[in-house]
Amino acid sequence: MAVAALGTTMALAAPAGFAHAAPSDTAPVAASSAGAKQATTTTKAAAAPAAWAAGTRAYLVITAPGGTSAVSGAVASNGGSVFATYDAIGVIVAHSTSASFASSMRTVGGVQQVGATRTSDVPADAYNPALPANPAQSATTLTESNRWDMTQIKADQAWAVTTGSASVKVGVLDTGVDDQHQDIAPNFNAADSASCAYGKADTRAGAWRDVGTHGTHVAGTIAAAKNGKGVVGVAPGVKISSVRIAEPTSSLFFAENTICGFVWAGDHGFKVTNNSYYTDPWAFNCPDNVDQAAIIEGVRRAQAYAEGKGSLQVAAAGNSNYDLANKTTDSESPNDSTPVTRTITNACIDIPTELPGVVTVAAQGNGGAKASYSNFGNGIIDIAAPGGDGASGVYSTLPGGKYGNMNGTSMASPHVAGVAALIASTNPTFTPAQIRDQLGVQATDRACPSDARCTGTSTKNGFFGEGAVDALKAVGGSTPPPGAYFENLADVTIADNATVESPITVSGVTGNAPTTLKLGVDIKHTYIGDLKVDLVAPDGTVYTVHNRTGSGTDNIVQTFTVNASAEVANGVWKLRVNDNASQDTGKIDAWNLTF
Repeated sequence: MAVAALGTTMALAAPAGFAHAAPSDTAPVAASSAGAKQATTTTKAAAAPAAWAAGTRAYLVITAPGGTSAVSGAVASNGGSVFATYDAIGVIVAHSTSASFASSMRTVGGVQQVGATRTSDVPADAYNPALPANPAQSATTLTESNRWDMTQIKADQAWAVTTGSASVKVGVLDTGVDDQHQDIAPNFNAADSASCAYGKADTRAGAWRDVGTHGTHVAGTIAAAKNGKGVVGVAPGVKISSVRIAEPTSSLFFAENTICGFVWAGDHGFKVTNNSYYTDPWAFNCPDNVDQAAIIEGVRRAQAYAEGKGSLQVAAAGNSNYDLANKTTDSESPNDSTPVTRTITNACIDIPTELPGVVTVAAQGNGGAKASYSNFGNGIIDIAAPGGDGASGVYSTLPGGKYGNMNGTSMASPHVAGVAALIASTNPTFTPAQIRDQLGVQATDRACPSDARCTGTSTKNGFFGEGAVDALKAVGGSTPPPGAYFENLADVTIADNATVESPITVSGVTGNAPTTLKLGVDIKHTYIGDLKVDLVAPDGTVYTVHNRTGSGTDNIVQTFTVNASAEVANGVWKLRVNDNASQDTGKIDAWNLTF
């Protein structure tokens, strides 16, 4: 994926591995692997080949936790080599050019499972990885604003409670992160960043950098700095660490890379990780296939290890508009060679999204409806968050000091990861299970629309899980937020070519309005390019906040900041909406003022 120019809209739909068919498990399950109870784990390179050979394939050799050394000799005697070892969870990453390697290793005493992790060769780059480019940086003239996604989850109000603690580390397991970006550098944690491409940690400076654009965009949504420029992340006070698990050129995320990433997260104290991908090459891994069964077990153990060390995993639900509670076919796998259409059942799972303990996130558009592309499924989706849809994308950081829009559940997941980081900041003793529970408690219930595909209750259903994430409630804030707060919830119909007003009477506020008067607007109207929106002060002064921009976008759900310091606060304020065209109509659903 090429770096986008400033302001470019990018739709996340096609790149392999990016959570476009990712189901999940909603049940909070404690780490059960014995490996999760180990104090530390190590990644060792042992007897790796001196040079790459054509036909090299990667395998997971799984033993009991702590039992890898007893079988590592058999790897070599059966035509393979040990590339990396994760002894605490009983996983060896092995390479071999022998077609009989897996079947031979399955007969070795102490070996529980063996599975190929790909249907293509391991790249030669695995033995001498090139460092990703360090892009030249472009300065920005953009100033921070309250973007629709942040106001929709009330992140802008949550910052009055906390912007997050610098002691909270969030791991971005992705294509890498541009640590030099002006909005990421202030919060970047190089000491705990690495590359896990090919399944072995590479701690060279810069190995963590982006081999695409995806990871940098995700990182900005989580924790772009509140520094007056560009954008602000959900938790702009926490620290970001990059663990690159995507391989260059292909941008694929294989099982050994994910295992390395989760073990790294556990050993380096990440409170939260974001996982906007699925583990290639299989969109769904089926336990009746010996290779895929080993992938399930290896990554499951790594996730359990990370959770046992205090790390909560948040993951994207996928972008195929697919009912994950009723799986029938998979036509996207394997994506590292030639995909075939195969029949699957609900026993086949996405990795890591459908693993026990992982929080699965569906995407919402601007206004809160299910995003058109978002996967769904009753009992699968845990929570929903803004992912963008159509022209209303999620605006965030891109490599080289740039910014742009992307749409996808990959964009929804980091909103939840950011809220989880805020929860961890205000509750430093919380376990992953407690953070996970709090995410559900704070969510705003969202009932199913008139869509037969959405099943469940108003408090938990297949489109939104337990509801829409709410950063303000998550950090113990309240609505109304700090400051004198006034609202009008009465609907006012907006007819074609008409002007309507909705009043709010303000009283009990001393002196003038502030320079940062907050105007919250919830206008339901198709084609907002028809609309002019004004705040009218008690003395009749007009402050225009929206003037026929947005073209065919639907709805204005946004918080505006108005310098109303010249106005006496007490009196009748009005929200004035002028419709300037025919055909599209709507209503003022609600609006508020915070002094």
